[in-house]
Order: sequence, then C-alpha cells, then structure tokens
Amino acid sequence: MSPTLAGPPGDCCFSGVKHSGTPIGRVEELGGLSTYISEPPAGLGTGTHKKVILFLADIYGPLFVNNQLLQDYFASCGFIVLGPDYFFGDAAPNHPPDGDRSVWVQGARAPAIGAFPKWLNAVKAIYGAETTKYCAVGYCFGASFVMDLAAEGSVVAGTLAHPAFLDESHFERLSRPLLLSCPEDDFTFPLEARRRAEDIMVGNKSTYHFQVFSGVKHGFAVRGNPDIPQERWSKEESARGIKEWFCRFAA
Repeated sequence: MSPTLAGPPGDCCFSGVKHSGTPIGRVEELGGLSTYISEPPAGLGTGTHKKVILFLADIYGPLFVNNQLLQDYFASCGFIVLGPDYFFGDAAPNHPPDGDRSVWVQGARAPAIGAFPKWLNAVKAIYGAETTKYCAVGYCFGASFVMDLAAEGSVVAGTLAHPAFLDESHFERLSRPLLLSCPEDDFTFPLEARRRAEDIMVGNKSTYHFQVFSGVKHGFAVRGNPDIPQERWSKEESARGIKEWFCRFAA
C-alpha cells in the first residue's frame, strides 16, 4: 500500500468563516448530480476554444456560498466552471459538532467516487469538443479527484488547495502540470509530506509549483477570515494563482 501523504479531513475542516456575497451561477443536474454552473459574463472573450474548470469542492460542497463565490470568480476570468455536489445535498453544514463527523466523511467518500465518472461523462457530452480544454481544482476532499484526472491526462492542468486523501502513488502517476496551494500549518498535508511530494515530482521531472502561505491554516483558501488581513490576502492570492495557472495551460 502506498504511504499516505495527505490524511482525511479532521475537525478543523469544519471550521472557518462563512462569506457574504450573492452567487450568480445556477444549479442544474448533470449526470445524476446537482451541479453549480458559473459561466463567463456575456461578451467576455474566451479565445478560440472552451475553457472548463472542474471544481471539486471541500466537505462543504459546491453549493456552500464560499465555494459558489470562488466558482463565480473563476468564471469572471473566462472559464466555464462546473461544481458537482458529490455529497448529494448532505455536506458538512448538515453535520453538527455533537455527531461523529469522521464517520460521515469516510462514508461520503465511496458514493462520491462512484458517482463521479457518470458526471464527468455528462460534462464531456455537453461541453466537450476537440478544442475544449479542461482544468481541475480540488479543495481538501476534492484533491484525489484532481490527481486521478491529472494521471489519466483528462485535464491540461490541475491544482490542489490544502489537500486530503492523497498517497505517494498520486504523485508518482502525475502526468499533467500541478499547482499546490498550501498553508504553512496543515495537519492533513504537513511539511514532511509536502517535501516528500516535492521529492517525487522532482524525481519524475513533473511540472509543478507550490504556493505556501504563512500565518494561515487548513481551509484558508475557502473559509479564511476576510477581516484578518493575512487570511484575506492569502485566500485571494491562492485563487489568483490558481486562475493564472489555468490561464497558462488552457490558453
């Protein structure tokens, strides 16, 4: 069995700040999953091909307002953004602290993995063309989906933010450019694991880039506190870096 590098979500994955704002996307069913769809503003040129971001959410799911606003940001930059609700409406906000959250997280994983291929096929049927370029971003729970897509060559580039559920084999199989947006302090993907992942990518001559942000913890890229300057800047810079990574490879 391949050694674990990023462990499962823990208690701190359920903490953070709910952001304010008005999402502008819509929710439709794709491949059996409710999907948040955010598209570029009318008149915004996207070049000669479709650029699609597969948004693989953390345990709060793609319909949580913070994640909706993130998806809208990427759409405002010229991408079609698709966020599948692989929690089937039963995301983290439904699980209070007095319950066994770890059991719920582990139980949610198999159904999500099982539902994803059908959803992806539906996405390709609707948005796919010879010139379509797919990118994928995974936050926490969503990271392993990105790594599988990047191993298969199904995307032109991938990004991870404070990932969970990864082992060495994910990095050994990597075949597409990868950006990792990491907090300095991350219990699921600690410094030693981060350095081991880098060693593997260096050894395989992978194309990769790390963002490492001081003064923030796991979850910062989604649920950072906008009233704390370092957390706000880190969250916004993470999103900007992810967007620029995708612009580079989906151009």
